[in-house]
Amino acid sequence: MSRLDLVPHTHSLSLSLLSCATLQIELYLRHLKALHNDTMDLFSIGKSYEGRDIWAVKISKSISARARKPIMLIDAGIHAREWIAPTTALYAVHQLVDKPHNSYIFDQMDVYVIPVLNPDGYEFTHYNRTTRLWRKTMSGMSKKICMGVDANRNFDYQWMSVGASPYACSSQYAGSRPFSEPETRALRDFILSRRGLIKVYLTLHSYGNRCAAELAESALARVRGTRYKIGSSTNVLYAAAGGSDDWAMGVAGVDLVYTIELPGGSYKFTPPTSEILPVGQETFEAIKVFARYVTGDICRGF
Repeated sequence: MSRLDLVPHTHSLSLSLLSCATLQIELYLRHLKALHNDTMDLFSIGKSYEGRDIWAVKISKSISARARKPIMLIDAGIHAREWIAPTTALYAVHQLVDKPHNSYIFDQMDVYVIPVLNPDGYEFTHYNRTTRLWRKTMSGMSKKICMGVDANRNFDYQWMSVGASPYACSSQYAGSRPFSEPETRALRDFILSRRGLIKVYLTLHSYGNRCAAELAESALARVRGTRYKIGSSTNVLYAAAGGSDDWAMGVAGVDLVYTIELPGGSYKFTPPTSEILPVGQETFEAIKVFARYVTGDICRGF
């Protein structure tokens, strides 16, 4: 089957949902950095439970500059089974660093992208068909049963108050305490170290066709007519405490925070490889709208 092709002498983007595992993603990002080391940096924000690096990309007009510019942060892959989210994040990185006509986006701001926040779980979903729909982290593997935590219920904002479970065998298990997971602590520390600079935080999920900003939804629809539901995540999804989005706004003070539920259609969590580019393309149009907020081109609230 097709796979993530990493060809050193080409700038083309070739991704596959079947073989786009953590090592391939790391190699792909290192390849992009080698091509664009003046505008792209690659670094780890921490280690996962199993010791994998949680990679982050910084995209800036000048990587060597020390100016403190406003930031747009994008993450993906907090839920292991949502494969379309990491590939969409990778598509955004590729568009930003490899397409000169998009360089205006990071003229006045820095863009950070964390393609796979839960690398252990994401890797686990690539083992075989029986593990494909795994959602959680991989902590507590020594127990053999009921391992892992829903990382998007593990943040310390209204933790365990609604939409989460205290039972370890639940797919929505919130953990023994807030920030019990090294993955959520890594994101917490990354955001807090840039407190006051992060103006927009976008967290990519699937599946659902849901977004929470009208201008961004219009930009998404222009690509191939995909319509998204608009509103707070509680209203268009469901109430769920302990999420990174609520914590980022309620505790870290990020100006605008949006969860984007990428389309899955009848495929749900298992879209075909043919969906990578169209989903990436339409989501990148929305990202460009959010970038306009960071630079002050559009006002808060859209």
